[in-house]
Amino acid sequence: QVQLVESGGGLVQPGGSLRLSCTASGTPFSIWAMGWYRQVSGTKRDLVAHIREDGGRGYADSVKGRFTISRDNAKNTVYLQMDNLKPEDTAVYYCNALGPLWTWGQGTQVTVSS
Repeated sequence: QVQLVESGGGLVQPGGSLRLSCTASGTPFSIWAMGWYRQVSGTKRDLVAHIREDGGRGYADSVKGRFTISRDNAKNTVYLQMDNLKPEDTAVYYCNALGPLWTWGQGTQVTVSS
């Protein structure tokens, strides 16, 4: 069974930066396209960034130019560098194989507020 552990969230002021990490265990990580999703309480979980097995990347329009997704297959880890954060980025952030495919982890809370 695949386990996902997200970390790196916190409270940050508008314009600030955070780097999220997600480590997957129980699977050959490198063969999967991975995504970062976010969810505001009471709404559906949305895909904000993804990275394919070959390193190709895609972003939601709302984060394009501010967020960067990357991966380290040797560490079974996917990252999300978030710059120029806005209050509307406040959400719980999750990672998963693109689909999504696996049971969700606990997520990591990101709060952008002055």
